[in-house]
Amino acid sequence: MIRDITIGQYYPVNSPIHNMDARVKLIITFLFILTLFFINTFLGYVFVILCMSAVIKTSKVPLKFMLKGIKGILIIILFTAFINVFMTRGEHILFEWGIFTVTIEGILIAIKMCIRIVLLVVGSSILTLTTTPIQLTDGIEYILRPFKKIGVPAHEIAMMMTIALRFIPTLLDETDKIMKAQQARGADFDSGNLFQRAKSLIPILVPLFISSFRRADELAMAMEARCYHGDENRTRMNVMVLKSSDYRAVVILAIYCIALIILRFLAARFSFIW
Repeated sequence: MIRDITIGQYYPVNSPIHNMDARVKLIITFLFILTLFFINTFLGYVFVILCMSAVIKTSKVPLKFMLKGIKGILIIILFTAFINVFMTRGEHILFEWGIFTVTIEGILIAIKMCIRIVLLVVGSSILTLTTTPIQLTDGIEYILRPFKKIGVPAHEIAMMMTIALRFIPTLLDETDKIMKAQQARGADFDSGNLFQRAKSLIPILVPLFISSFRRADELAMAMEARCYHGDENRTRMNVMVLKSSDYRAVVILAIYCIALIILRFLAARFSFIW
């Protein structure tokens, strides 16, 4: 389960998505996440899934590897579905028991919410899987550059976000090693009540925190040894330049947004479209 989380990993392969400018990918990902909250029909979600499938195929990242990251949030998806199914009120009641009421409206909302969460994770994973940490740092810093005028430390924020994102796979791998070492010593993480399971996590969390602080100290010493001084007088080996493929991606994004607006208008005009 720990190794199934793909957020923060980079999948090295030569594809049009990998060769795109990091700034364009960040903006497209942000707008894509916003559009997911704009959709309110199943027809819109089908359209988004088709578009997402085309992007995954273009990125040359295996679909199996992409969907593997969903296993890590399966509990969140099931919990969201449970809340929406049993807590959403509606006119068409299917089942009622005490405070729990199952309605057709609740089931439909639960399905939509689960699809939305999956699309959020997959869309964010495409960004991290196709962008190196250095490109991601430069892209975030460039986008936050206008906020420097009001005193926002754009470079420091971009660096912290990228390091945190980059260390997710490292810490997950470290957690997996610690769990296997503890299980080899007879530790049991699956039996007992909730309190006992939480107590059994202490032998994992303590070494994990110690390892995290050690890695952070080693990273700080390595950056200091390389004369890192933030954004002051910094030069870049690879300067970000927008290419024709980036402009085509922006045009495709505009067409995608217009299509979603049309689908929402049709859904409001014809009530039979879910």
